Amino acid sequence: MRFVQASHPLAREAKFLARPLTRIEPDGAFEGYASLFRIADLGKDVVEPGAFRESLARRGPAGVKLLWQHDPAEPIGRWLDLREDTRGLHVRGRLSLAVARAREIHALMRDGAIDGLSIGFRSERARTDPRTGLRRLAKVDLWEISLVTFPMLPQARVSAVKTARPLSPACHF
Repeated sequence: MRFVQASHPLAREAKFLARPLTRIEPDGAFEGYASLFRIADLGKDVVEPGAFRESLARRGPAGVKLLWQHDPAEPIGRWLDLREDTRGLHVRGRLSLAVARAREIHALMRDGAIDGLSIGFRSERARTDPRTGLRRLAKVDLWEISLVTFPMLPQARVSAVKTARPLSPACHF
């Protein structure tokens, strides 16, 4: 799924990713890859290594929103760490479990029903290969990363969700 407002100079786009969960924890923390380098997504976009570098340096994790399904009315937590590695854009975030929607999403993530990640961005430098039709994104301005049902890049997924900690003996009901 891609969101574009082509006539606006700050047009934003959205890209999605995927991978199965390995563990789940109760505090709402999770991690995974929101984008993978050099892999074409379903919209024929390929993110190149270094594409996020300037945006991450300028915005930091606090400047990139954690949303549900790219809906700006549905913030569900915050990013703790966003970094490029050799594979792609690795993310570590925490759902705000005081928010009802975040608790629902956390339950769905623990059940394995939700694990997709998708990036919302504005392309700043890209070129399209006329032979393949692939658009190579060399520089993007990252605005948000969403948990989603269907990622545009099927490999962009949450890889770990923290599980519930055992209650201390004094906390039995």
